[in-house]
Amino acid sequence: MPTLARMEELNHNKNQLDLMQAALDHLNQGFSVFDANLRLVAWNRGLWEMLDFPQELARRGTHLEAFLRVNAERGEYGPGDIEGKIQRRLRRAQEFEPHYFERVRPNGQVIAVNGSPLPMGGFVTTYSDITEQRRRQEKLERTVEERTRALRQSEDWLRLVTDNIPALIAYLGPGPVFRFANRRYAEWFGQSVMSIVGRSAEEVAGKDLYLELAPHISQAFKGQAVSYEYDRRTADGSTVYMRSTLIPDITNDGRTLGVFVLSLDATDQKRTEARLLQSQRMDAVGKLSGGLAHDFNNLLSILMGNILSLKRHGQEINPDILSKHMTPMLKATRRGADLTQRLLAFSRGAPVAPQLCRLDKLLSDVETLLAGSLPSSIDFQIREAASVSARIDPAQLETALVNLVFNARDAIGETGHIDVLLQRDTLSKSEAEAIGLRAGTYAAIKVSDDGVGMDEQTRLRIFEPFFTTKSFGTGSGLGLSMVYGFAKQSGGAVAISTFKSRGTEITLYLPFEETSSQQICVMGNKQSDISPVPTGNGELIMLVEDDQDVALTLAEQLKDLGYTTLLASDVEDARALAQDIPELRMVLSDIVMPGQTNGLSLARAIRQRRPELGIILMTGYADWGVLDPQSSDCGFPLLMKPFENSQLAILIHQTLNGSVS
Repeated sequence: MPTLARMEELNHNKNQLDLMQAALDHLNQGFSVFDANLRLVAWNRGLWEMLDFPQELARRGTHLEAFLRVNAERGEYGPGDIEGKIQRRLRRAQEFEPHYFERVRPNGQVIAVNGSPLPMGGFVTTYSDITEQRRRQEKLERTVEERTRALRQSEDWLRLVTDNIPALIAYLGPGPVFRFANRRYAEWFGQSVMSIVGRSAEEVAGKDLYLELAPHISQAFKGQAVSYEYDRRTADGSTVYMRSTLIPDITNDGRTLGVFVLSLDATDQKRTEARLLQSQRMDAVGKLSGGLAHDFNNLLSILMGNILSLKRHGQEINPDILSKHMTPMLKATRRGADLTQRLLAFSRGAPVAPQLCRLDKLLSDVETLLAGSLPSSIDFQIREAASVSARIDPAQLETALVNLVFNARDAIGETGHIDVLLQRDTLSKSEAEAIGLRAGTYAAIKVSDDGVGMDEQTRLRIFEPFFTTKSFGTGSGLGLSMVYGFAKQSGGAVAISTFKSRGTEITLYLPFEETSSQQICVMGNKQSDISPVPTGNGELIMLVEDDQDVALTLAEQLKDLGYTTLLASDVEDARALAQDIPELRMVLSDIVMPGQTNGLSLARAIRQRRPELGIILMTGYADWGVLDPQSSDCGFPLLMKPFENSQLAILIHQTLNGSVS
């Protein structure tokens, strides 16, 4: 019989086991321990409650096979060979390897089984009822799936909407990289909505175009909305135009996450505007013809009257009579040439001959010109507050000042004051933007009068071509529009301040340039009045001109300048003569000639065969460049008709002496 001490020890061990069993029974998981022989060693109540095992199995020494058989017979492992299912599970258990699996019972309960081997053989296993967890997970997955489907549907609707509205929409992320683009935007750059996403803006737009767009994109990523226009060449060589607005995507704390891009294809609008402009230009040509007829008829009347008078005098002409008639004729031709040049500048939309000029010196010359053209009852004064220079066409500036002063004279009537002030003005950002300029320093010429002034309706239209408040026949309406065009072509602007019955002040702003030189621009033919004219020594010059009257006049000019002239009336004769006459020193040819070949082609052909020959081209055609669209420069000295002996003489002298090629 066991001793009392042994019995106490056994009771103590039993109490310890009972205490451990009570602790295991309180776990919310099932628990079992099987030994190396796969016999039950320990368990808890949760195992039986969770898996509904018969109570007779709840004893130490029950083999694992008994538990597997209960499960197999009640369909826990699905249909099929019961013995085979039991034996396969026994073999896996005998490997004593860590295992985890989830089993769905026939009643829908989901049990997670997690087994770990013991050091002396056997294994301990926990069983967790994760049915609710899996149901919540499935519900969450269904919710995510539904929301994903709804989001995808929403994106599809967004894509459908953005792809069909007449606008180009995109989103740029940092980089900048495209994160979204609708179909129209992608197709604009030859991409698809899938291929454009993830690509950099530089890669999509191309290196050259991106250099133009980059400053605007950078400004938008700094948090500033920006609008701009640009154009690009397509694969077929046509030009397309885009008007874009960039809107930064800014968080509440001020960070810029990206940039929304809204663009409109402005190609059709630009083409419509061009057609409208062409239509307006043709309408303007019709209106212009009346004013030109008036001006040129006056010039022709001067010429015709003096020529008839000279013809009547016959052999009785003495130097005084000759001078009396020739002076107004020469002035009339100069006025005609000047009018033509102004009209060509107006049609081309660009300065004829921009130069860096001292404006104070130019105004001094203009003062001399205008002083004799104003009545003595009008007080006229030009003041220079500073020595100011600008890069402009001096002839156009002179014309602009004449127009402004004469308009002031007409506004004054009989008596009054006209002041012209030259100064340097620094415009603030707001002041500059009000007249379409950038902030900075400008040369300012202010022409003010104390005449009748203008009402608001007149002020708004004053720079429109052909708008005039003068009576019919006394004004063409082109004067102030030419002033406005000259200012814009020169990179400046015109500002006007006027009040009815209180006078007008018109300010001509021109880009200021620093210069340390005393450069004075020489305008038109004034140089010929003060400088000696170089003459020739009988050198042979071939004159190529299809108009016989013009050819004879030019031949007489060349003779007066000391040159021998050979006339050629067409391109083919000129080409042959240039090749066959070694004594020929120079060719003077008109550009526009009858037939398939023009004077420019002739000059190039002669230059190839006789590179030592001097060549000068002349034309009265505004846009000679249409004859050779591939070249912006004809490559030869060019005289614009009409020209005076001094201009012709200087250019021939320079060409023959190699200073002009």
